[in-house]
Amino acid sequence: MDPVLGDSLSVSSTSFQNIALSPRTPRSTVYRKFEAGLEGLGEEDEDELTLLDDDERRQYARGLDMEDGFGTINHRQPVSGEDKRAMALLCILYLIQGIPLGLALGSMPFILQNQLSYSQLATFALSGYPYSLKLLWSPIVDSVFFSSVGRRKSWIIPMQLIIGTLMLYISLNIQRLMDDPSHHVTHLTNVFTALVFFSATQDIAVDGWALTLLSPENLSYASTCQTIGLNSGYFTSYTVFLALNSEAIASRWGVPRLTLAAYLKFWCLVSYSVSVWLLFKKERKEPVSDSGISIKEVYKQIWTICKMRHIQALMIMFVFGKIGFAANDAATSLKMVEKGLLREDLAIAVLINFPFQILAGWLVGAWSRGEYPLRPWLYTFWPRIGFAFTAMLIVYWFPSPPVSAGFFVFLVVHTVLTSFTSTIQFVGSSAFFTRISDPVIGGTYMTLLNTFSNIGTMWPKWFVLKSVDLFTVATCQITDDADYFGEIATECVSKAGKALCAEMGGHCLVTRDGYYLVSTFCMVFGVVFLVFYTIPTAWRLQSLPTNSWRVKL
Repeated sequence: MDPVLGDSLSVSSTSFQNIALSPRTPRSTVYRKFEAGLEGLGEEDEDELTLLDDDERRQYARGLDMEDGFGTINHRQPVSGEDKRAMALLCILYLIQGIPLGLALGSMPFILQNQLSYSQLATFALSGYPYSLKLLWSPIVDSVFFSSVGRRKSWIIPMQLIIGTLMLYISLNIQRLMDDPSHHVTHLTNVFTALVFFSATQDIAVDGWALTLLSPENLSYASTCQTIGLNSGYFTSYTVFLALNSEAIASRWGVPRLTLAAYLKFWCLVSYSVSVWLLFKKERKEPVSDSGISIKEVYKQIWTICKMRHIQALMIMFVFGKIGFAANDAATSLKMVEKGLLREDLAIAVLINFPFQILAGWLVGAWSRGEYPLRPWLYTFWPRIGFAFTAMLIVYWFPSPPVSAGFFVFLVVHTVLTSFTSTIQFVGSSAFFTRISDPVIGGTYMTLLNTFSNIGTMWPKWFVLKSVDLFTVATCQITDDADYFGEIATECVSKAGKALCAEMGGHCLVTRDGYYLVSTFCMVFGVVFLVFYTIPTAWRLQSLPTNSWRVKL
């Protein structure tokens, strides 16, 4: 999938949604077909099965109960107690992986906003990049292990311990770092980048473990556990934490305020406890034939796929096609908070939006099936860019705080509709990736396609936030300058300039807000690129026969 984490108020929720959540490690053909889920069997899958040899088809068919020779699927047997325990373990592991993502992509930018410039926030945004680039080291995680410990536990247990230790380190130093974050941006970025990196590495190993942890007939539950765990962890660190961290909510409800240090210490203990638990969890030994291929061969496969002309066209389409709403994803929510929207109101809006996203994903699933899965993805570009334009107008005419109930309801409705368009595009692109992936190397193929989509979501964020400051013009206006001699300060964009202006008893007067310029540029580029490249390329690519996407190894 390509949900995995933004628009308008839901910038962080939908940015997480745009991060691929599907397994990313190289898999044997048998498990890759199980990984797709029995429910998704269609004409394309039947065509792809013809590429498998007799033994692989027989192994794939173990998960199917054929009735009367027509290939219909019977009702599944009740889930065994062992599988239930395995599903609980997977949910917990994915939950812990979602905690750092919720902090890095969700709550931390809003906590830091009052003390950092947009350029500094752009630096911190780099901490989320490792999750989109894990393809670069996933072959190593899948191939290097200690047999005595277990193929997956060799990575999961160390990653859990490192994640817990990093959380403990941050919790012990966060007060010092947050007292003056503008001088510790690099340090904050480094520790959160490391946290996301090790979480992404663990995610690779957990994806692989799910294939043997669950019985073959229940492998389709792996993606369910992944979705539940990662989303729960993400929204716990984003929505729930922002609400409990709010002084306003703490005083209103008479509950103690949850600090970031206490929150990180709690999850540090959870990570350590789960690591101890895993020491006593026996890992099934995978057959030699399913233990993966050499690291060198996997990288050769990736390079072979990248040399295909169709893949190169698809890469350009996904890497640059999302620029149209990149400014909205990266900066709109931050601008609304700057205008006076409370962080706890933002968290509530995202929480309300969450169930609508799940419902939307289920409703648009049927629309993305068939011969043209990219059709909904293409059609939704127009309303999504339109909602980005509406969001820019909302920021421009944002009312003075406090926000009225009616305006807040309007923001929530806008958030839900914007996220709905994002969900449609996610489902459409995922369906297309599933259709064109070569089943012989499906794990590598799907991983690469998801990486293109993830990069298209993540790479513009740094440039957008940097450009907002670069194109903003603000001067320090002295209200009472009877005792002031010299020129009025001309720089009132950076935090240092704003602080100096405040010391002089003035206030910053913004004569040109770079947010509007950057947003306009992104939308204009998005429309031009959509009309002249994305639309013709998408129709051409999805009209190609399936065998044109096959790789000759």
